[in-house]
Amino acid sequence: MRVWQGRWLGWLVAGGLAAGLAAGLAGGLAGCDRPVAGAGSPTGLSALSALLAPDSSPEASPDVQHDQHDVQYRVEALPTADVHWVIVPIRTFEVVPAIAQALQPLPQFAAQSGTVATINAGFFDPVNGLTTSYVVQNGQLVADPRQNDRLMQNPSLTPYLPKILNRSEFRRYRCGQPGQERDHYAIALHAEAVPFGCTLQDAIGGGPRLLPDLTLEAEGFADPATGRDAIGSTQPNARSAVGILPNGDIVLAMAAQRPNAPTSSGLSLAELSNFLRSLGVVDAMNLDGGSSASLYVRGNTVLGRVDAQGSPIQRPVKSVLGVRRRPQGLEGAIPHR
Repeated sequence: MRVWQGRWLGWLVAGGLAAGLAAGLAGGLAGCDRPVAGAGSPTGLSALSALLAPDSSPEASPDVQHDQHDVQYRVEALPTADVHWVIVPIRTFEVVPAIAQALQPLPQFAAQSGTVATINAGFFDPVNGLTTSYVVQNGQLVADPRQNDRLMQNPSLTPYLPKILNRSEFRRYRCGQPGQERDHYAIALHAEAVPFGCTLQDAIGGGPRLLPDLTLEAEGFADPATGRDAIGSTQPNARSAVGILPNGDIVLAMAAQRPNAPTSSGLSLAELSNFLRSLGVVDAMNLDGGSSASLYVRGNTVLGRVDAQGSPIQRPVKSVLGVRRRPQGLEGAIPHR
């Protein structure tokens, strides 16, 4: 397995893959407790109708034409960063979270799960190795930031905890009648209700939301009154993100710094948002960045952050989003609405 960092101008079609992602944390998994719209709710019925409506969306974004059957990997050189991105066609592949009990490098996640592509995902505390993001797998809550005392008992974070515990997350719903279920991907706040007629399969927290709007203050990442900017949102840095195209296909993107400009390369969150918008992405969420930013594609791992000497940094992470082939017999996902 090769680990590298730098510029590769071109694209790689990633076809074929084997087994699914590793199972969730062993033992003691708490149930997922989410509000669901009632059966008599007009809003819930409207949401389900919209999700299950016939697919009238284009086969691809007008800005990004791509193969609808294979995962594709591309790189674009921007003025201050090289953005590595993967397009995942939801008709034949799915994007699901994985989490480790102990921090581990991204290639180790990929090796264990047999995925085509993997990107770092949720936030975590590098001191104690505990998550600061919620993670749901197969309908079960497997990682809970409320169990991290360094988060919950930090007096400087106390004013922001309600927002921190209700940040954006990337979700996979399963919607429809038994035997006719289809997946639907969405980005929603943690406390947001699951659409009527759907169940929450997977979710992984991150934030802030990048598209359609940047929600730094609403999610407790920034506070102009105190000067708080928890993730250096306006500064160039290595960044990771997940986005959804109009037809429902998924984009995984990682902005890498350049070895010859370790202190001035990378992207701000606004620049990352603008780049994703240029691809035609309509909904997007920031993932953990900086030294965590990393992207694995078919045996190659791209590292986003470099040190003062320009050498790539590989930091072990807590959770990832992995791409695997959709199981046979399961309908393709519902286009984004």
